[in-house]
Amino acid sequence: MKIKTVCIMLAASHVAIYAKEAPVNAVAPPATAEVQAKSADGDANTKLEVLNKLEAEKLTHATNDQRAEITKLKLERELITERLALESAKRKEASNDATAKSEIEIAELTQAAEVSKIRAEKLSADLKSIQSEMALELARLQTEIETIQTKAKRETYADSNPIQLKNPLREDGVLVISERRIPLNGMIVSETADFVTSRIDFWNNRNRELPIFIVIDDCPGGSVMAGYRILKAMEASDAPIHVVVKSFAASMAACITTLAKESYAYPNAVILHHQISSQLAFARLNLTQQKEFYQESQRWWERLAAPVAEKMGVTTDKFIEEMYARSSSGDWSEFGDRAKELKWVNHIVEGIVESSITLNPDADTANDSKKEAVREEVDSDGKVFSYLPRLNPKDVYFLYNPDGYYRMR
Repeated sequence: MKIKTVCIMLAASHVAIYAKEAPVNAVAPPATAEVQAKSADGDANTKLEVLNKLEAEKLTHATNDQRAEITKLKLERELITERLALESAKRKEASNDATAKSEIEIAELTQAAEVSKIRAEKLSADLKSIQSEMALELARLQTEIETIQTKAKRETYADSNPIQLKNPLREDGVLVISERRIPLNGMIVSETADFVTSRIDFWNNRNRELPIFIVIDDCPGGSVMAGYRILKAMEASDAPIHVVVKSFAASMAACITTLAKESYAYPNAVILHHQISSQLAFARLNLTQQKEFYQESQRWWERLAAPVAEKMGVTTDKFIEEMYARSSSGDWSEFGDRAKELKWVNHIVEGIVESSITLNPDADTANDSKKEAVREEVDSDGKVFSYLPRLNPKDVYFLYNPDGYYRMR
């Protein structure tokens, strides 16, 4: 409405100007025809301008509404644009704030992570330092333990080497046994023959001049086949075989002792010879079988007894006669000194030096839990007693036992 009013006022002013410029009743001054013509042209132009302006005003007046609408729309568009810009600015500001907060938080977290990492590295370094110190301490202690153990182990060994003599019997009657020794104890069976013969072969392969010792502590004899294998290995040996009897050698073990080229015994060692005997438990033999069994035993006896009798300087029959002259059972036993007179053994020794024992026997902890020889029991009357272990047939107990604590089975 304001724009419309302005347009009306402009049209009225133009009309007023036109009225002032050309009054109807005004008297024209005298002029020439040329001046009058120019004046007429000027009036026409002025009128035309006025008319144009009027038309323009009319057009302006006619389009005021559209221009007002356009202006309004422009204003609304600008308003919307500004609002959008404002919202965008707010969002951007909020985003910037969030980004700033995030960056701050990230920076704080990064710093915290760096601090944690540094702390962890320090703790790790401290731990490694402690572990290194502990490892050094453990290594020191372990070294001390190993040193102590090594010293203790070293103390279990004697500072000496086995004595190897081609003539092991000294002038003072002491026999010196080297590491080339083979123990022969307990029942002689096939495994015993394997044990002895394989070691005879080994020591021969090491040296064929130094003596090999078969040492008998307590051997009741055993299989004639196994014993014969041992005898043949002794005969085939290039190295001299020396048999030593410390306590008891009977039957097959006595044959091995007597038939050895060199043999030794303590004065109180017992050597026992007798005929071959057999026990046939639950066996049922007819007369022919019994005869065959006897003949087989007789052939074995000739192979074993004949060489023994020959060394003694008697016949086999005389040897048997002497057996039963000494004992109704035919078990002829003699102590070492008497056995030497009978040529059952070559030498009687006053002592034996085991030069190969360089390890302390008490260091063998694996045998700490050995079976006890004597174990306490309680009889039906409530009395405590112990059974005595079984002795070999030629051994006896020399024991003070007034209260009967020790008993025989």
